[in-house]
Amino acid sequence: MIMSESMPPTEHKNMYFVIKCGGSILNQLPDAFYHDLVAIKKQGYHPVLVHGGGPEISGLLDKLSIHTSFVDGLRVTTDEMVDTVEMVLSGKVNKQLVRKIFRAGAKAIGISGVDGKMFTCKPLNKALGRVGEVTSVDRTIIDQLSFAGYIPVISPISMDEDGGSLNINGDEAASAVAQALHADICLVSNTPGVYEEIDGQKNIYSTLDELKITSLIEEGTISGGMIPKVKGALAALSDEVSSVIILDGREKNALLKAVNHEQIGTRIVRKELRECH
Repeated sequence: MIMSESMPPTEHKNMYFVIKCGGSILNQLPDAFYHDLVAIKKQGYHPVLVHGGGPEISGLLDKLSIHTSFVDGLRVTTDEMVDTVEMVLSGKVNKQLVRKIFRAGAKAIGISGVDGKMFTCKPLNKALGRVGEVTSVDRTIIDQLSFAGYIPVISPISMDEDGGSLNINGDEAASAVAQALHADICLVSNTPGVYEEIDGQKNIYSTLDELKITSLIEEGTISGGMIPKVKGALAALSDEVSSVIILDGREKNALLKAVNHEQIGTRIVRKELRECH
């Protein structure tokens, strides 16, 4: 096991908090976001950052004149492009995040689902090419890094049974990690949560469950790109994951408020939990 100069305080030493940052928000996050991440670690929690990198991937593929397409929001990943996807996610984007966390005052280590065979995956659909789905997560490397004082930064790249690279949807990867760690998930975006706009004012729903989400979709309050986000959040809920929070990562102290259960964004919970609040 990797040893650390200082172990986390005991009060939260077994509490993980999974943070998923999509590629579209990464370049908009202020330095304060990473300082919050470091503050969470100093409080004794174990933050685990899972990231995407869609815009960066698309940009490089365009430069290489490699055509890209999507099916149900998933990038069709051919043999020709899978190495490029891995290079961007596990290389450029992953190490940029490690550096930003270092500058904020903590130590981070970038890994992917390939490392230590953290993710066991299988191909999702032949039509999607080298796209996979996570069937299990070995949390050993996350535990070792976290208890040694590091913040794991996870790229959603994995491999099949033959060792070939697989591209994993970032939201699914975050969900699988959270279930393995029995942790809540924070989906960091550029929206303050699920809201209804009335007379130019955004009225944010503080808590939602499946029944209310279904109703809001039917009436059109939840629309566009928010639909797959809330459906993904619902799919992540389980006995291991009690809530998923959607918030704007640019808001002051957003992560600290989320981990401390203060009001921020929209917390999506199972129906029986919502009834208790």
